[in-house]
Amino acid sequence: MNRDKIEKMKTEIITAYKYRQAIKEFQTDKKIPDDDFEFILEAGRLSPSSFGWEPWKFLVIQNSEIREKLKEHAWGATKQLPSASHFVIILARKANELLPSSDYLKYITREVNHLPLEFEQMKLDFYAKFQKVDFDLTDDRKIFDWSTKQTYIPLGNMMTAAAQIGIDSCPIEGFDIKKIEELLKAENIIDTKKYGVSVLVAFGYKAVDLDWPKSRRPKDKVVQWVR
Repeated sequence: MNRDKIEKMKTEIITAYKYRQAIKEFQTDKKIPDDDFEFILEAGRLSPSSFGWEPWKFLVIQNSEIREKLKEHAWGATKQLPSASHFVIILARKANELLPSSDYLKYITREVNHLPLEFEQMKLDFYAKFQKVDFDLTDDRKIFDWSTKQTYIPLGNMMTAAAQIGIDSCPIEGFDIKKIEELLKAENIIDTKKYGVSVLVAFGYKAVDLDWPKSRRPKDKVVQWVR
């Protein structure tokens, strides 16, 4: 790839980062085209994860009745839930799904990675050591927290992909996790033995243009070089 094309791509990516802001309310009469939203989801699906376990699932909540019920327990999404073109709940897999002996990890190694059995066992043994020794993932809460950390990778990638094609977004942590999970279970949407809620994110087109510039700490306060 020549330098001119690289510089153009760099400019486009940084422009997208500068464009993206946390939008509180969206245009209700303007919907994201299906192919554009599939592009956003694909950016999430192709995201990296530790060991390649992909410990996530994306719930695209388009049912207006479910959105209204969610609003009762999501104080950070009272404007986004009724107005967003697309509203996503990112789920994280729970501890029993991420044990070296779990059916899910065997599914990943065999049907996704297509590993021969001897390599599968090597990977699972190495992962078991990583859990117990390196990262001290020694109880259910620690493993679930580690799982939710992974989900923020596709979250960021989806929001950046959206910004690159002029679509706005808002990540949301303002919600009662227990009540949201109970609601999703009662609606037969998730199996809470396998999944917990990690984070919410709304997509659409902002209702009001924001005229303030993006504010971030200067680079010399963020980056430390160790040479």
